[in-house]
Amino acid sequence: MLCSLLFLTILFLACINLSWNFFIPITCKAQTNEKAVALSFDDGPAAWTNQILDTLKQYNVPATFFCIGKNISGNEQTLIRINAEGHLIGNHSYSHHFWFDMLSSQKMLADMQLMSKEAVAITGLEPLLFRPPYGVMNPNLARAIKKGQFMPISWSIRSFDTTIKDKQKLLSRIITKVKPGDIILLHDSMEITATILPELIQQLMSKGYKIGRLDKMLNINAYA
Repeated sequence: MLCSLLFLTILFLACINLSWNFFIPITCKAQTNEKAVALSFDDGPAAWTNQILDTLKQYNVPATFFCIGKNISGNEQTLIRINAEGHLIGNHSYSHHFWFDMLSSQKMLADMQLMSKEAVAITGLEPLLFRPPYGVMNPNLARAIKKGQFMPISWSIRSFDTTIKDKQKLLSRIITKVKPGDIILLHDSMEITATILPELIQQLMSKGYKIGRLDKMLNINAYA
């Protein structure tokens, strides 16, 4: 009984700690001593994506947008803009359904491929980079990723911008943790993220960090 409980505990922790690489190798940061980091935004295109794009353009900073396929409809021009201004488009599933992690491997893959189909229809680009919804991995998703030939990408700094309401607390959480090669998780669905982004960029730069494109930092291909 104790062994079974221990096994289930380890299995659960492996699902939510992607850096363990328990089910599949997943990239959480770049292995570098260079003071370089990458910004990534999940859950768009969303209400604050264009304001975030304005800020990135102002500071000439690239980013990766892990988009939800169902959010593309009605936001096609935003997706086009993301690509046109030199940012990367990643796959964050089509549905981002609450029960996504309970789906079969086949249904997960179909969902992921539907997001890719939406991206291709609008931009002509088929994303290879995939970020699991809710940052959860399991055996079914690992099989879907392998079969779909996606490249799983996680993060090394989780900002918690979806829950933190204090701007300075949010900035401090990121800035005090940052190290060379970090991939920073943010959300373009959150107003606070759009608000603190200029200061976040300024503080990173003042610490000597270069904010680069994820594919260049990792030396990978972002599209099929």
